[in-house]
Amino acid sequence: MCYTQNRFNALLSACVLSLIATAGWSQSITWLGTLGGNRSEAWGVSADGAVVVGLAYNAAGQWRAFRWENGVMQDLGTLGGYQSAAYGVSADGAVVVGGAYNAAGQWRAFRWQNGVMQDLGTLGGDESVAYAVSADGAVVVGGAENAAWQARAFRWQNGVMQDLGTLGGDESVAYAVSADGAVVVGEAENAAGWERAFRWTASGGMQDLGTLPGYNRSYASDVSADGSVVVGWARNAAGWERAFRWTASGGMQDLGTLGGYWSGAYGVSADGAVVVGEAENAAGFYRAFRWTASGGMEDLNTTYASLLTNSHLGRATAISPDGRYIVGWGYNGGWNAFLLDTGFPLRGDVNRNGCVDDADLLQVLFAFGGRGYRNEDLNWDGTVDDADLLIVLFNFGSGC
Repeated sequence: MCYTQNRFNALLSACVLSLIATAGWSQSITWLGTLGGNRSEAWGVSADGAVVVGLAYNAAGQWRAFRWENGVMQDLGTLGGYQSAAYGVSADGAVVVGGAYNAAGQWRAFRWQNGVMQDLGTLGGDESVAYAVSADGAVVVGGAENAAWQARAFRWQNGVMQDLGTLGGDESVAYAVSADGAVVVGEAENAAGWERAFRWTASGGMQDLGTLPGYNRSYASDVSADGSVVVGWARNAAGWERAFRWTASGGMQDLGTLGGYWSGAYGVSADGAVVVGEAENAAGFYRAFRWTASGGMEDLNTTYASLLTNSHLGRATAISPDGRYIVGWGYNGGWNAFLLDTGFPLRGDVNRNGCVDDADLLQVLFAFGGRGYRNEDLNWDGTVDDADLLIVLFNFGSGC
């Protein structure tokens, strides 16, 4: 065991060294394949990394929403039309959301569960699409046409689709929702017609998050579990885009690039500390990145080069709540969805120090019975309880 309560500070460095030495044991890259066609893209991952969702070509050359688990890619079908796409998944992997054509050729937001694809309707127009779902699968967000044929950000719950409005313009769309479904982020037109990243709450309405200096547009793509950290990208008049991370205290931070001009952030961990996306490198190629405050922006192809043979990771689109699993797509004899297991944090490692020990056990005990969707909620079910304690106990001593 790496430490006892009386000697934590003295032996913490030993735990870190142990992590460095052993982290690679569990690192892996899985290429998910297709549904018979020549391309696939991953857009969402469950909390434990076991379920991945996205879209893939079938043998007929049609896009289909997929749910991947245990090496099997399942075609989720459509709403009566010929194509579909999945963009979000609940924490337990049971609920999938996206868009699908119905028999009338209209693109509709869907919520899939237990083999059934439900049409979520619209705001009075013909079409809609769902981009994200809350951790428990109850709240869905996306964009839908209203009766005036304007696209509007929506929040759906218990069969009711709510129009979230705009920032003074005509249109908006929601791309992500906090773990509890209370905070929604996306893009909306302001009175001048510019798209701006927004953060919406029931009490505060739609907040304009601004944009980066020298940029006139912004787009919010994901949000931390508690809704306090927002990530996305800003765009200037020339069309160049830069990834950002926003907090109420720090405003909008430029995350930089990999040596080129362009970047975009698409996913963030539950605590808001780890951001993933796509950025241009010095050679002009677009590569998947991971950003942290301590390490800055790193090319995942460099960090995990030992896992890649004649292949590369092009775009990272989502990350699991604990930051361990990253999904997206890259090139592996063709454009293919991937699941990257970074190996960290270890299962049950609540304090993220590379060692599952009594400190992790105590952290869960002190939070016991409290609201989840944080590090102590290891199974990501919304409550810190005995199931989380058992995860620590079953993995006790790992990495130490």
